Amino acid sequence: MAIIKFVANYDDLSTDRGYQFKFHCDKCGNGHLSSFETSVTGVVGGLLRTAGNLFGGVLGRVGNSTYEIQRAIGGKAHDDALMRAVEEGKKYFKQCSRCGKWVCPDVCWNAERSLCENCAPDETEELAAAQAQATSEQIHAKARETNFVKEVDMTRKATAALQTCGNCGAQTKGGKFCPECGAPLPAKYDCSSCGAQNEAAVQFCPECGNKMSL
Repeated sequence: MAIIKFVANYDDLSTDRGYQFKFHCDKCGNGHLSSFETSVTGVVGGLLRTAGNLFGGVLGRVGNSTYEIQRAIGGKAHDDALMRAVEEGKKYFKQCSRCGKWVCPDVCWNAERSLCENCAPDETEELAAAQAQATSEQIHAKARETNFVKEVDMTRKATAALQTCGNCGAQTKGGKFCPECGAPLPAKYDCSSCGAQNEAAVQFCPECGNKMSL
């Protein structure tokens, strides 16, 4: 069989009923489906199988045997159909004279340069892609430079604002009574030196050692 000078990838969709092929763009994978070409031997084999199913017995066995023989010797017909499909499919692709690849004209062909977009990228598309990438990078850089937590007191303990009710276990945010069950909450004592909150009356702050004013 002669060398097929066409796309690198194609799908053979042929069956015993006929031949059909799908050729894919070497760059993006878009495809072209060739016209279906009926197999003469496949039709004959199908008629024999139908007759065999109707009448059964010896005729049925003959039909099945003929079908298997026709499949085995159908190589040349298949190859000829493929060559015809290649000639048909070439009309829907462009071959790059620089790299030799066959690509679809709508997506992967630079008509201005008469080359595929791998060899001659589209300037407008490349500019748009570069601008989008630069914009994304600048947004992240700007975000890193911006202080989003300047109002947050980083010296305050994260657990200081949360308190658990000893009666029902619900979390509370200050107050004298639990908002879930109404049980009284233990009083808090703030250290005048470091601001630490203590739920028990202590003489000295366990955080900084300052004498507490109760």
